[in-house]
Amino acid sequence: MQAVRTRSEQRAAEAAVVVEATPHGSARSWSPEAEIGMRVEDIWDSLDVQQRQLSHGDKLNSCFDSIPVASFPHTFDGAQLVEIPSDATLAEAVDILSRNRIISAPVRNVDAPEDASWIDRYIGIVEFAGIAVWLLHQSEAAAKADDVGADELAAKLGTVTLEGAAAAAAVASKVTADAESEGAIAEVFGALPSSDLFNKTKVKDISGSFRWAPFLALQSSDTFLTMLLLLSKYRMKSLPVVDIGEGTISNIITQAAVLHMLSECVGLHWFEEWGTKTLSEIGLPIMRLSKIVKVREDEPALKAFRLMRRKGVGGIPVVDDGGRAVGSIMIKDVKHLLTASETNRDYRTLTAKKFIANARQSSGERQMSIITCSRGDSIKDIILKLDAEKRQRIYVINEEGNLDGLITLRDIIAKLVYEPPGYFGDFFNGVIPLPSNSRV
Repeated sequence: MQAVRTRSEQRAAEAAVVVEATPHGSARSWSPEAEIGMRVEDIWDSLDVQQRQLSHGDKLNSCFDSIPVASFPHTFDGAQLVEIPSDATLAEAVDILSRNRIISAPVRNVDAPEDASWIDRYIGIVEFAGIAVWLLHQSEAAAKADDVGADELAAKLGTVTLEGAAAAAAVASKVTADAESEGAIAEVFGALPSSDLFNKTKVKDISGSFRWAPFLALQSSDTFLTMLLLLSKYRMKSLPVVDIGEGTISNIITQAAVLHMLSECVGLHWFEEWGTKTLSEIGLPIMRLSKIVKVREDEPALKAFRLMRRKGVGGIPVVDDGGRAVGSIMIKDVKHLLTASETNRDYRTLTAKKFIANARQSSGERQMSIITCSRGDSIKDIILKLDAEKRQRIYVINEEGNLDGLITLRDIIAKLVYEPPGYFGDFFNGVIPLPSNSRV
């Protein structure tokens, strides 16, 4: 390993971007993600010597198919993985997420026998935002059926203050770049214990609902190529890594963690050959303007969350009358609809523009702003911007400043590798069917 590292260090030093000297003159320590990049570099160089006829895409596929996912940096740093029992109530699930400062967790099937394999031990992964939107949807449906007024509906959902949310939101979970803090989660649901929906509904009862992901796990021996394909083409947001011998989860790999790994590879030859290409050259954005789900700034903020749930997306832009993006609403921002402030009380008529303004004023939500790029930017520029801003998506704008497309973390990963013919066989042909109402 040391010999490989030395060769990679020498190449990176020539690029003048990786090696830095400490005040004492010694080389800086390498991040685990950079170590992975150097392993790719070494395989890349060997392929240059052995198989010069390989295309750039074939070489990247071969590199990533040679590295096991056991090599991916561990998210939890040795900490015990948090699980939610399937018979836990939504209130208990939120409490678990809050206390552990995470926004999602695998759901353990309490009805599975003690000797069950890992594939039968878990029924999926539940997200904090999914619980919030499910409650909002159920309460909205009940209010519509009962013709409940806005104030009465707010009372049904519970009242919460946003005081101190800005400080709380600064505590980010290591599990994902989009994590909520303990304080932020507690503020959203702090007054909901009076709700029957919140107290009596079991986690297993919302299986397959919005932001619920099936439990599709990797084995330690699976390769990076398998991981990258599942996170991109097969639309998984996160992937547990299972220790088959122990039957336990040893790691969880997210799209954001992969993007951070790529950002740590800047300067390495294999990355630069791919990363210096412009968006247009690499085939991005995949999603065109006509397909982007959006709301106008004068439309109700509640419409944004309804659209996200209906379309199965995690965020949408807010545009003005001229089509210019003036902000972005993410699914996690649903917490601002459950506030008791006077400005947000009648949230069914609160406009998207006012909703963003109120949230920024009360909690300093920087991420309700929008980050943009142009088609002439390089994929490397986009990766570094998304990683620095801890975002899941970036909007492409044209020369007039109007929306021209959307790029997500999934889109970027999808352009890094491709699925070889028959790679997964018939694995996805009904072997693990998703619930009919699943929104992965």
